[in-house]
Amino acid sequence: MTRIPFPPMKRGLVAILRGIKPTETEAIVDGLIEAGFTAIEIPLNSPDPFRSIELAVKRAPEGVLIGAGTVLTVEDVDRLNDVGGRLMVSPNVEAQVIDRAGSHGMVTMPGVFTPTEALAACAAGASALKFFPASVLGPSGINAISAVLPKDVPVGAVGGVSNADFAAYAKVGIRTFGLGSSLYKAGMAAGEVNRRGIEAIAAFDALAEAGL
Repeated sequence: MTRIPFPPMKRGLVAILRGIKPTETEAIVDGLIEAGFTAIEIPLNSPDPFRSIELAVKRAPEGVLIGAGTVLTVEDVDRLNDVGGRLMVSPNVEAQVIDRAGSHGMVTMPGVFTPTEALAACAAGASALKFFPASVLGPSGINAISAVLPKDVPVGAVGGVSNADFAAYAKVGIRTFGLGSSLYKAGMAAGEVNRRGIEAIAAFDALAEAGL
């Protein structure tokens, strides 16, 4: 088991670009990086996802994590490694998948919903945990589960989370968020994604101003 620590990030925001096409990738990724995002996930149920990830990797400067979501198999992990992806996000806890990603030096963020799943993911070497769907558990539910988890494994809220929810989660110590449809929907113009990205960055930065 190889656990790759979750890297320090100025802002705990992961952009989730489900449905993006390779022809759209460069402009959208450029806009998100320009807005201030340092982690971008392209789910594997998008059109030609590994091509999009490869293009995104080439656009990303040092310090920006690019990777895949909806990773289900070790074969997916190997293909992700082949195109230069360094972030592996999965919807479930599959120890072999987490371990293979760790062996490639990837940051791993498996999806969990219960204390049992969360502890299993930690035991498998997860870099961080993706509580999904966060909108069902809410800040109080994730906070209650977090009480039994290792303190060195970051906890993120994903699924039904938007800028408007940042403060409620931050009040219980959760400062990592995956932004999907509130940031990007398939077919959305790059300019609109950039605008939404700027708004998300501003909302996150406002947490510090509010003392959260």
